[in-house]
Amino acid sequence: MTAEQFLGKRYKLFNSENFDEFMKALGVGLMTRKVGSSVSPVVELTEDSGLYTLKTTSPFKNSEIKFKLGEEFEEETPDGRKVKSVCTMEGNKLVQIQKGEKQTTIEREFTPTEMKAIMKVDDIVCTRVYKVQE
Repeated sequence: MTAEQFLGKRYKLFNSENFDEFMKALGVGLMTRKVGSSVSPVVELTEDSGLYTLKTTSPFKNSEIKFKLGEEFEEETPDGRKVKSVCTMEGNKLVQIQKGEKQTTIEREFTPTEMKAIMKVDDIVCTRVYKVQE
């Protein structure tokens, strides 16, 4: 599967496992975790001349990161942490490593019908499945 097959598609959160534990491990406060767990964000990845944009929209908060593959960039996460991130593409997987107080890995695997985000911090693994919006 090539990047063109999933770029520009909108993926809406369908299922989530261990998200609260994941946020707790990152030191996210209770109120933010409650809101974060209650919304179903939509994720969209686009690319223009080698510059990628990953947009996440939800009723609670919208976020957007712009990056070039393999180049470190500064990012403020939706929960307000300041991190340095690097994204790489491995086949149909977008792998993002965030370095801050704790290192986080987010592996987003794209298929024609869904995106699976596997997020890791410490020994906690959170899996979030997003379905393509038609």
